Amino acid sequence: MKTILFLLALCLVACSSTTDSVLLAEAGPVNVEKIKVLNIGSFHFGATSDANSVDFDEHSQANQQAVKDIAKLLAQFKPTIVCLEFLPEDMARINQAYQAFLANPVRLDTRYGELSMLGFDIARLSGVDKVYGIDHHLGYNYSLGDFIENSPELENSVDRQTYLQLTHQPFLHYPKLAERNQRFDQLSLLEQLQLTNHPLMLDYMLNTNADKLFYVGIDDGFEGAEQAAQFYLRNMKIYTNLNRIPMNKNDRVLILMGSAHTAMLREFIRRSPKFDMVNTLDYLTAK
Repeated sequence: MKTILFLLALCLVACSSTTDSVLLAEAGPVNVEKIKVLNIGSFHFGATSDANSVDFDEHSQANQQAVKDIAKLLAQFKPTIVCLEFLPEDMARINQAYQAFLANPVRLDTRYGELSMLGFDIARLSGVDKVYGIDHHLGYNYSLGDFIENSPELENSVDRQTYLQLTHQPFLHYPKLAERNQRFDQLSLLEQLQLTNHPLMLDYMLNTNADKLFYVGIDDGFEGAEQAAQFYLRNMKIYTNLNRIPMNKNDRVLILMGSAHTAMLREFIRRSPKFDMVNTLDYLTAK
């Protein structure tokens, strides 16, 4: 009797495994056409209030040419929709500037930093007649942890060690990446954008802008998490603005934003049933 029960149990396990395998196979990838997206992160070419900034002379002839060369690389994606880090309510003004640039594209428009220099030129080369703004402004205090560290009367009661490691040694386990990042100013513009869009650098941008705040709090409070949530909320609203744009499966969407936004949009886009994100680095390679 025990033998019969044992064999029956084995049969049930085998049948269950077979059923699970069939269900997983049926739930596998289906050949559904999604909208292609090229999601590009950049540092800001002009003045910025961001935590990280890079010295970049947007008026330099050499830098202007470097931007034009990169625009040609990215335009090979052939976008039909170009989204930039502008507020949707500013689109009329921005597109007026874009039309002025189209009328005289010899010299790049530096008024809006990388958005008008690189973004406008990609749009021009791609033959699109307007650009879209998908940004949303929402303030948050990404320096909360530093404020607590510098306030003798306050104490981080969550995980000070991890917070300090992420603050002072963000590439602790990636020494080659750390060395390359330390030489950032010595890299060419193309190399800088390649590094900025490296998956580990995008992870770093999420950590430095929000996720390290998950290790910050006073007593039993959630002060760090609440500030990080504001960063997440801002990017959720940016993603919602992207989805307001009418598009179909034949469209190809290029997004150019600050790399912290790029990093967060990457998380939303790569699990989306609507979009198929291409490898940005494939288009940041000189042919």
